[in-house]
Amino acid sequence: MSTTAVDLLILGAGWTSTFLIPLCQARGTSYAATSRNGRDGTLAFAFDPHSRDPAPFRVLPDAQTVLVTFPIKVEGASRALVELYQQTRQPTIGKKPLKTAFIQLGSTGIWDGGPTLKSAGHVWTDRHSKFDETNDRAKAEMEFLALAPTVPTTVLDLCGLWGGQRQPRNWVSRVAPTKDALKQKGSIHLIHGLDVARAILAVHAQFDRAAGERWLLTDLRVYDWWDLAAAWGEEGKQARWVRELMQEEGLRALPRSPEVIGRAMDSREFWTTFGLEPVKGRAGQE
Repeated sequence: MSTTAVDLLILGAGWTSTFLIPLCQARGTSYAATSRNGRDGTLAFAFDPHSRDPAPFRVLPDAQTVLVTFPIKVEGASRALVELYQQTRQPTIGKKPLKTAFIQLGSTGIWDGGPTLKSAGHVWTDRHSKFDETNDRAKAEMEFLALAPTVPTTVLDLCGLWGGQRQPRNWVSRVAPTKDALKQKGSIHLIHGLDVARAILAVHAQFDRAAGERWLLTDLRVYDWWDLAAAWGEEGKQARWVRELMQEEGLRALPRSPEVIGRAMDSREFWTTFGLEPVKGRAGQE
């Protein structure tokens, strides 16, 4: 990890960084990363959304792209983070002023329960669909994106994250502890950490395609909780409940279609725009 000028500065070296840092190393992308306590060779940095003190930002290196991995929910904090970083950059004689681009990792949860999902007959959501503008993260994203084009910003809204210690097969008993709970479950959308890392570096490399835009990321699949529960549930519980529910609902086979489940996300535009395909396109297969 570098403490001089870097290609990518990762604010918040959490789960995503366990995939992103190895990919940066493999591709020769210089990087620096932060954590609250400076663990594992990271820079000690904690963002206080209520503070406007530039001092904590002075330890951060200059970067071509800054990735914000932690959620921001406080009004004005998105703008403050960008401005405080910019204010603490040191001008270099004879060089053009640094114009850093910023990526915020968000959540597809901003579409959950929003106006689009409540509309009659709705099935598909894409990045252009209406979302819940009262959601704190959504409001922070809007503030972040409003900085463009003066400041290049973009948001990557991620669905269910899996990979490494996060394995969907381990979620079934918690999500569907009873038959009634399982009956209520519909779709789930997933993306592997490696594909998140690939998406981040694709945006970093072609930021002109991303600036000012909100993107929705999945692995291009819609998973059915009944299907996953039948495959990965406890013997005599979830699999049996699924069979019984199929009989009760007159369902001939799994998975149920998006039209039956009633909720599906379309992330084709991101992958098409950046000329990529997910390499981890089937949940549970590392």
